[in-house]
Amino acid sequence: MSEQVANALSKNEKLKKSVLRNFFTEQGSLKHLPSQLKKRLIVLEHLAHQLNPKKKYTEKEFNEFIKPLNEDYATIRRELFIHKFVNRNNDIYEVNEPGDWRDWRTLN
Repeated sequence: MSEQVANALSKNEKLKKSVLRNFFTEQGSLKHLPSQLKKRLIVLEHLAHQLNPKKKYTEKEFNEFIKPLNEDYATIRRELFIHKFVNRNNDIYEVNEPGDWRDWRTLN
């Protein structure tokens, strides 16, 4: 691995840790969604990793996952869908493959 690639990985990991520390409480609740897209995608990726990729969620179950994290569950649910972390079909939510997710690492 080149030094340049290693530095980029290190920079990304530092950014990710900083964003998660700044936008989540110690108890794991989301303070609010970041307005900056790159930071928002980091937060959404973190949430998506907490979902069971083999489970199909009803809208009620999906809301029950989000509600303890933040009261604005509708916005978070919509953002997870918009950025392809989850797919919705007939009000059933499934986690997409990580390769399908919008990747914050590709943004400046």
